[in-house]
Amino acid sequence: MKKSTRRGLVRVLGAVSLIALAAACGKSAKKHDAEPDAPAPAASASVEDAKAFVDKVETTYRDVFEEAGRIQWVNATYINYDTDWLAAKSAAELTKMSVDFANEAAKFDGADLPADIRRKLDFMKLGIVLPAPSREGAAKELADIATRLGSTYSTGTISLDSAAYRPALTAIRDQGSDLSGAKVRQDETELLMRQLRDPAKLAEVWTKWNDYAAVMKGDYARLVEIANEGAKELGYKDAGALWRSGYDMSPEAFEAETDRLWGQVKPLYDQLHCYVRAELNEKYGDAVVPLDQPIRADLLGNMWAQEWGSIGDIVSVGPANNSNGGPSIDLDKLLVAKGYDPVKMVKTGENFFTSLGFAPLPQTFWERSQITKPKDREVVCHASAWDIDLKDDLRIKMCTTVGAEDFTTVHHELGHNFYQRAYKDQPVLFQNGANDGFHEAIGDMIALSITPEYLKQIGLTDAVPPASEDLSLLMRQALDKIAFLPFGLIVDKYRWKIFSGEIAPATYNDGWWKLRTQYQGIRPPSARPADGFDAGAKYHVPNSVPYTRYFLARILQFQFYKAACDQIGWTGPLHRCSFYGSKDVGAKFNAMMEMGASRPWPDALEAFTGSRQMDGSAIVAYFRPLMEHLEKENAGRQCGW
Repeated sequence: MKKSTRRGLVRVLGAVSLIALAAACGKSAKKHDAEPDAPAPAASASVEDAKAFVDKVETTYRDVFEEAGRIQWVNATYINYDTDWLAAKSAAELTKMSVDFANEAAKFDGADLPADIRRKLDFMKLGIVLPAPSREGAAKELADIATRLGSTYSTGTISLDSAAYRPALTAIRDQGSDLSGAKVRQDETELLMRQLRDPAKLAEVWTKWNDYAAVMKGDYARLVEIANEGAKELGYKDAGALWRSGYDMSPEAFEAETDRLWGQVKPLYDQLHCYVRAELNEKYGDAVVPLDQPIRADLLGNMWAQEWGSIGDIVSVGPANNSNGGPSIDLDKLLVAKGYDPVKMVKTGENFFTSLGFAPLPQTFWERSQITKPKDREVVCHASAWDIDLKDDLRIKMCTTVGAEDFTTVHHELGHNFYQRAYKDQPVLFQNGANDGFHEAIGDMIALSITPEYLKQIGLTDAVPPASEDLSLLMRQALDKIAFLPFGLIVDKYRWKIFSGEIAPATYNDGWWKLRTQYQGIRPPSARPADGFDAGAKYHVPNSVPYTRYFLARILQFQFYKAACDQIGWTGPLHRCSFYGSKDVGAKFNAMMEMGASRPWPDALEAFTGSRQMDGSAIVAYFRPLMEHLEKENAGRQCGW
C-alpha cells in the first residue's frame, strides 16, 4: 500500500466516519452476528418514529462532523500537546454520541421498515470502528488511548550512527539539514528501507523501528478490551465481527469471500515470490537469502514488505533497454527531468479526472491542503484525503516527494476526493463508498491508466517502448500490485483473531509472524522478542484503520479498469489500455460514484462493470504475459516455503 490509504484519513474516532475514508468501516449492512442479549425491538416502533430518529441523527452528524473534522485536521497537521488534547476531547464526545445513537438504533432491529431507513439504522452501528461501551468514562478512555497511539506512532524516531548512515541521510534530507542520525523520523525510515542495499543496515533500520512499536502494546491491548465491550453492547460477538458485518453479507460469509478472492490470485503471488527470491539470492547469496526459506522481510524495499517496487533495480525481467534502442521508462527520472514539483504532480493527477469530464477541484483545495511536509512542526505524513464539511471542502494531506511512488499516490488520494464530491448530495448516512474497497479502488483504477502512452500524451516522455518492453513494465507493476495482496489480507485477519481472543497479548508477535510467514512467505531478519508488537510498526494497526479495504481495492481496481477498457472498445493487451480523455467512461463512472452507499455494493458494481460479484480474473488477465514468463523462469526451482 502506498502511503495513503495506505491510508488513515481523518480520525473522527469511533463515529460514523464519513469525513475520513481510511478511518471508516464499509457501510453496507445486513443482519449482523448478534449475541442472545441483543436489544429487543421496541414494541411500539413505527416507520414514523424511525424516520424521525434518522432525521435527527443526520442533522446532528452534519454539524458535529464538520467541527470534528477541523479539529482532527489541525491535530494531523500540527501535532502537539494542545491539538492532541482537542482531538481526544472531540473524539470522546463524538464516540459517546455515536454509541448512544447506535444503541437507540438497535431498538428498531425487529421493526418492519422501508429499505432506506433500515439501511441507515444499520449504518449507525456499522460505522463505528471502535465502539465505546455506554458506561461512564469509557468513551473518554478509548479516545485518550486512540489519540495517544496515533501520536506515538507519528512522532516515533530511531537512532542510527551518523557516520555510517551519513550518505543515506544526505540522500533523503534537504540540503543543509541536520545529518545526525540521533533522531530518524518514521517517514525517513521508510525512505531508508527503499534506498539501502546493505543487508546489515537494512536489518538495523528495520529492527529498530519494529522494536520501537513495542511501546504501544499495552495501550493497544486495552483499546481492544474496550472496543470489544462496546461491540458486544451493540449485539456483535466482538469488534472484529462488527468490522466484517459491513459488506451486505454475514461476517462468516465475508471472510469466506476474501479467502475465495485470495484463491483466485494466489498462483500469481506464488510465482512472483519464487522469482524474487531467486533474484535476491543472486544479489546477496545463500547466507542472506537461502532458496529453501521465506524471504527476509527487510530485503524487499519496504518497511512492511507489502510492496516491492523499490527493489526493481535488483528484480527485473527483460532488457534494461529494448532491442530497438528505445529507452526503458524511469518515471522517477522523468518527473525530475521535466521539472515537476509536488504541486505539479497533484495538478497532473487532477487533470486525469477532468479529462474524464469531472469538474476541477475547488480553489480551497489548493489553499488548504498539506501537499508537502512543513519544516517547522510535527505532522502526520501518512497520505490521506479529507472531506471536511461533507460538501466542497476537499483536501489532501501528504508529505509529497517527487517520484513515481508519490505520483501514483496522488492519483489514489484524488480518487477519494472526487468520490467524496460525487456523492455529496446523498443523505449524510449514505455519504460513503458502496463498500470501503470501492473508495480505495477508485484512484488506483485511474493510476492503472498511467501507461507509457499516457505519459507521452501529457509530455513526460517522447517515446513509447515497444511490446518487447512489456514484461519489464508488468514486473514493475507486479512488484507492487501482486506483492501487496497477502499483506492486504493478513492485517485484518490478525486483528480479527485479536478481537476474538484467538491471539492474546502474550502472543501478539508470534501470531503476527505466523500469518506473515503463512501468507507472504517472509521472515524477520533475526529472532523477534515474544513480548514485542511488530504489527504496531504499521500505521493502520495503532490507528485502528480497517485494512481489508485495501485487499478488496486491489481486486476492484482491475475489475473497474477492465470494464473501462471494454467500454472504449480496447482490443489490445489489457495492460496497455488507457482511457485518459474518455468522457463516456467518466460519465458512467460518475453515475456509480454518485450512488455513494445508498444501495448495496453489488448494485453499484453492476452499474459500472455489469457484474454483481467481485472477481480477481481481471488481475489474472492483466498479468497473464508475466505469469507465463515467470512459470518458464521458475521451472526447476524449489518454490514455496
